[in-house]
Amino acid sequence: LALPLVTQCCSCTSDAPLTSPVCVPESQPTTSDETVVAGGTVVLKCQVEDPDDSSLQWSNPAQQTLYFGEKRALRDNRIQLERSTPNELTISISDVVLSDEGEYTCSIFTMPVRTAKALVTVLGIPQKPQIFGHEQPIDEEKIARLTCRSSGSKPAAQLRWKKGNKELKDEGTEVVEDPNGKTFTVSSRVEFRVTKEDNEAEVTCTVDHESLQNSERSTTQKLQVHYKPTAKIEPYPQYPREGEKLQLQCDGQGNPMVGGATPLQLSSDSVLIFPFLNKSDSGTYVCTATSSMGSVVAKYNLDVS
Repeated sequence: LALPLVTQCCSCTSDAPLTSPVCVPESQPTTSDETVVAGGTVVLKCQVEDPDDSSLQWSNPAQQTLYFGEKRALRDNRIQLERSTPNELTISISDVVLSDEGEYTCSIFTMPVRTAKALVTVLGIPQKPQIFGHEQPIDEEKIARLTCRSSGSKPAAQLRWKKGNKELKDEGTEVVEDPNGKTFTVSSRVEFRVTKEDNEAEVTCTVDHESLQNSERSTTQKLQVHYKPTAKIEPYPQYPREGEKLQLQCDGQGNPMVGGATPLQLSSDSVLIFPFLNKSDSGTYVCTATSSMGSVVAKYNLDVS
């Protein structure tokens, strides 16, 4: 039976007889993969136990030499030498851009050449999210449809919604590649029925991404809800008597703002004034609050005693 051929990379010691060489395994350069946020700095370290009087070299993904030992080979001021010894070559790249991503190679030029790869991953920082669909007021009991969008993330970011302190479940998320072919635009939609209480409510869209390093980036918008008006009449004093002064205050609320009217003359602050009450003033007084959402009537029965 034929035995399988076993090969081993080794070098022969110079003081050993040629008939019985002593094989010393050649040490392999070691590197590590790195992840860096766009605009940040990445450090690439290459180490070897047995340099064998050879220099270490770093090359970029395009196979351009960056440093050979302590000698700069590429004119890029972002790339700096951090440490150069027979056993180590460490460089740094500052102001990292997305195109810096890829496999970097550390080589030691022995026979044969030994190499180690370091994969550099560049994270794209998502832009501040924008909310669309809140620009016009929404009528109460209608459905609000809002969209949140954030561009520039790599990998694609995650979006989440809140209305006040309550989480909103999205109706779907869309991920589209940006024109640069490297980053992504993420869009998320929510739908919910609005009520009168939602007027001036704050809706927040937050983007989560590993490049933000446990922080978050968000945008908040206030809702404007149009709702039907309300009206009520308040007397001052509460129990009017003949011969006394009486004020009837008509309070109307609504969005948009409401207007009021009564059978008698109304001052600009919606107060009806009786300077000196008598029994002939007894009767039912009506205040009407009107807006584009409709009208409502408040009544007050005055009985002068």
